[in-house]
Amino acid sequence: MKAQSRRNRGEGLGSGGYCLCPKCGGRIQHRSGLPCQNERCPACGAKMLREGSTHHRLWKEKHEGERWK
Repeated sequence: MKAQSRRNRGEGLGSGGYCLCPKCGGRIQHRSGLPCQNERCPACGAKMLREGSTHHRLWKEKHEGERWK
């Protein structure tokens, strides 16, 4: 039951931090109560990722690997 409630509430990263754009690298302040993936990048319109989230970490690992190819 604990895992289910955590899944419904997000990753528990707190109210601070930033939302990052995986397309253009834009960065905006995270707004409490609004998941970053519900935000759109003001520069290019792509969905944002929460800095430090699982999705951000996976995106970062993928793109760091591509940089060295």
